[in-house]
Amino acid sequence: MSKRDELIAKYAADLKDKCGVSADMDLLTKVTIGCGPSIYNADAATVSGSDESELATVKNNFLIKKLGLKDGPELDKGLDSVMETYGKSNRNKYRAVVYYLLTKHFKKESVY
Repeated sequence: MSKRDELIAKYAADLKDKCGVSADMDLLTKVTIGCGPSIYNADAATVSGSDESELATVKNNFLIKKLGLKDGPELDKGLDSVMETYGKSNRNKYRAVVYYLLTKHFKKESVY
């Protein structure tokens, strides 16, 4: 099993255990690959749900640039919803899982 496959399995377990979501493995794999080498870096692999600048980066680089969404209050609501689903008290929010949940939330699976 490659390192990436191990991480994808860990993300799927996280989705199931912490979010109560059954992962679409094909989409999760594509989202993980889309994250690139950041998944191997301990700091870059996670998203801080309480850091406004980090959430702004996720909004600009992922929601607007990658998913092609228009900036507006619904993006912030979507981010809040995903952070709530993942659990605000959960310190380790994996970037791939957050992106997966955002992709599902905004029904943008077609991007992948």
